[in-house]
Amino acid sequence: MASRASNFCIDAHDPYAQAMWWADVLEDFTLPTGEWANEPGEEECGLDGPDDRFLLFLKVPEPKTVKNRMHLCLRPTDRSRDEEVERVLGLGATLVDDRRDGEKGWAVLADPEGNEFCVLRRYEPSS
Repeated sequence: MASRASNFCIDAHDPYAQAMWWADVLEDFTLPTGEWANEPGEEECGLDGPDDRFLLFLKVPEPKTVKNRMHLCLRPTDRSRDEEVERVLGLGATLVDDRRDGEKGWAVLADPEGNEFCVLRRYEPSS
């Protein structure tokens, strides 16, 4: 037997703001409703994802101080990598490291609290 990933936790100073920001970035993760709806000031806020997986933002007292040991890699579905980088920068991300080389490579960005993530080239489903 093996394990299956259930959720991914991300430390946050403001879990609600992080959940709201990432909801604008990710198309396959949505804001929960009903009793699980996110509220400002909560210690934990999340996003519902595919296959019963979710992202959970947990309030921590300390600020981010070093590079992430684990991070999300995103593939745009309806635009190019460069167009997605520009869109996410417009939402408030910052460019940390530009590893793009023509059609190859990726861009390393940071969310509003400094958590790094990558934008890879466009998602192309296999036939």
